[in-house]
Amino acid sequence: MTAMPTPSPQAPSDGDYLRLDQQICFSLNAASRAFGGVYRVILKDLGLTYPQYLVMLVLWEHGELPVKKVGEHLRLDSGTLSPLLKRLEAAGLVRRERSALDERSVHVHLTEEGTALRERALQVPRRIAAATGADLEEIRELRARLDRLTAALDAAALDTSALDTSALDTTPLDPAALDSVGPK
Repeated sequence: MTAMPTPSPQAPSDGDYLRLDQQICFSLNAASRAFGGVYRVILKDLGLTYPQYLVMLVLWEHGELPVKKVGEHLRLDSGTLSPLLKRLEAAGLVRRERSALDERSVHVHLTEEGTALRERALQVPRRIAAATGADLEEIRELRARLDRLTAALDAAALDTSALDTSALDTTPLDPAALDSVGPK
């Protein structure tokens, strides 16, 4: 029986970069969905959804805040945030009040139940970290890289010249080289 020749490694063609497995956005989306599944299981014990948990994190960290500030922390608009706050209020975890100084401003306060829930939520980060299989330093490095990526993408979205690729080196990237980037 004749052995099949081993293909020689070749630089990927431009078309290879249009493969789904070469898209960073897809990898980030898949990771986000996987995180969502783990959070859904863990947060069920607290009676929270993941977006509600994020609202609670902001309030546990900062205390009473105007709705606008909560939205800024979470990068959510009021149309997305308002239903979350309504459900948290119906669950007895937060209270919304109009500002006495400016009736256009609504402030969000934790209730006693919302404050007490923080103790039960302390186990969430540990359980999430365990689910990743990464150690604390790897998680910190990944978060820092993602924060830098977010900042760069935010800046690029504001500066359309940053989205012009005509000055970029168009030499095809070697996907194997990309696998070696980042913490292992």
